[in-house]
Amino acid sequence: MSGPRQPRRIGVLGGTFDPVHNGHLHIARELRQALGLDAIVWVPAGRPPHKAGQIVSSDQDRLAMLELALSGSPTDDISAIDIERAGPSYTADLLEILNQQFAPVTLVFLMGEDSLRDLPNWRDPARILRLAELAVAGRPGIEADLESLAATIPGFDGRVHIIPTVEVPYSSSDIRERVRAGQPITGLVPEDVERYIADHGLYRGDRVSG
Repeated sequence: MSGPRQPRRIGVLGGTFDPVHNGHLHIARELRQALGLDAIVWVPAGRPPHKAGQIVSSDQDRLAMLELALSGSPTDDISAIDIERAGPSYTADLLEILNQQFAPVTLVFLMGEDSLRDLPNWRDPARILRLAELAVAGRPGIEADLESLAATIPGFDGRVHIIPTVEVPYSSSDIRERVRAGQPITGLVPEDVERYIADHGLYRGDRVSG
């Protein structure tokens, strides 16, 4: 007889995704393959105070672009939980909810190495590490002090995976600026997302997202 079935390993990728771009898709693919994740849940950020100014488009537009980018993928899902829940959006609370929703499950929170360096300043980092492993996209020129982090955050050792990745030389804010300046974004975002941005007049500066 085979042994008990192991819980699914599900990655959790949060962000403003305004817009989602090919760099997001590349990092998700690299981390999923490196760590043998069964699926990735994409969680577009709500509108907490510390993200003021980072989100330009409406929640509806950001969700629509994610749905277009991930359409047809059997290993990607979208959760609007962070948009729908009231109050401050804390990662530890999000992981608690997802653990209950997908149980039994092993959650793996996906992040960049720049975010890992800042982890001690997040709300309740020890609780985050109890609820999920961390998959960290290593980037050239950014190196987190793992010994210092392990000494600062209980439960750090053995819960963090640094995965070397190719740096993507653009961001969502870069893409918004290109659109605002009338420059092409072909190849930076999925074709359907590029079409959505054009059809809905996003990021042009003369449209108010609602």
